[in-house]
Amino acid sequence: MALEKSEATAIPANKLFGGALAVVVLIAMAYWMYLRSTHVYTDDARVAADMILISSKVSGLIESVAVTEGDFLQEQSLILQLDVRESQLKLSELQAQLRATESSIAQSKAEIIMVERQTAGQLQSAESQLDAAQANLASVTADLNFKANELKRASSMRDKNLLSVQDWEMARNSFHLAEQAKNANLAQLASTQAKLVEAQAARDRLAVLEHAQLRLGHDRDRVAHRLGQQNVFLEDRQVLAKQPGIVDQTFVHAGEYLMPGQRIALVHNPQEVWIKANIKETELRHLNVGQSVDVQVDAYPDKVFSGEVVRIGHAATSQFALLPSTNPSGNFTKVTQRLPVKIAVAQEGELLRPGMMVEIAIDIR
Repeated sequence: MALEKSEATAIPANKLFGGALAVVVLIAMAYWMYLRSTHVYTDDARVAADMILISSKVSGLIESVAVTEGDFLQEQSLILQLDVRESQLKLSELQAQLRATESSIAQSKAEIIMVERQTAGQLQSAESQLDAAQANLASVTADLNFKANELKRASSMRDKNLLSVQDWEMARNSFHLAEQAKNANLAQLASTQAKLVEAQAARDRLAVLEHAQLRLGHDRDRVAHRLGQQNVFLEDRQVLAKQPGIVDQTFVHAGEYLMPGQRIALVHNPQEVWIKANIKETELRHLNVGQSVDVQVDAYPDKVFSGEVVRIGHAATSQFALLPSTNPSGNFTKVTQRLPVKIAVAQEGELLRPGMMVEIAIDIR
């Protein structure tokens, strides 16, 4: 009787447990259906970042590699150093050329100043002498004309025996002396004119010197330009970080010969990461920029990151495949396509690293 009574009381307890379990299952299913109606889920998502490939603009022997994988780089941190001996020698040569050209320009300027002063004095003296010679020529010409008239009058009077031979000879001698004086002044004038031409020619030499100085200036500019290029080339012998980041991978070692464009290192900024998710095209109509996203990273299953939809792709991922499906046989199988969605997420202590798999839930309410 006691056993029958115990069994009678146990049956209702089992039914009660089963009913409670059914209620829990129904509530869980209802909640699951509610979440599926208010969120878009996908596990086709991963952490992404701009992976920057560092390379060199110049070639040369690698002297040292200053970074290893996992190193954190600040802006302007040294990544790689190339051999600079040949570049420094070329730089010294160009600097010497520039100094020599500047010395030639200084010498040319000094010569121009000297010639300008000399020719200015010579030209002024020649012009003064020319003016004096022209004045003297005018004076002796007038005197010659006067003496010629005197001789003509004396000859006329001598023909009439009105003048003595001695007086006539004195008039004739005076005329010859005046004529000689004029010839001497003509010679002096010609000499003065020659000096003036010479002074003007020396003055014209200034133009030649100025053109030579201009050419030297162009030579200096060309050397300065080459010197600037060599300085840039020398700076390029050091490969520096352009922004903060972490070295993900290195590809070269000290002692190797580096070619322009050759890979040196792969770097990313750990503070600039996002989630790249591929969403089914059938769920695209529910998505909008600005929707909140819950991000769960496989590496940290107990932690949920908050994100936000910032961009929705305009082409399916299949359009970017290296080997697109052309379907040459004519058989077609419809496959749901996926579109890329970019989700901004806040980095927390560099926990999120490129390539990590995540699961996302986009709130579409």
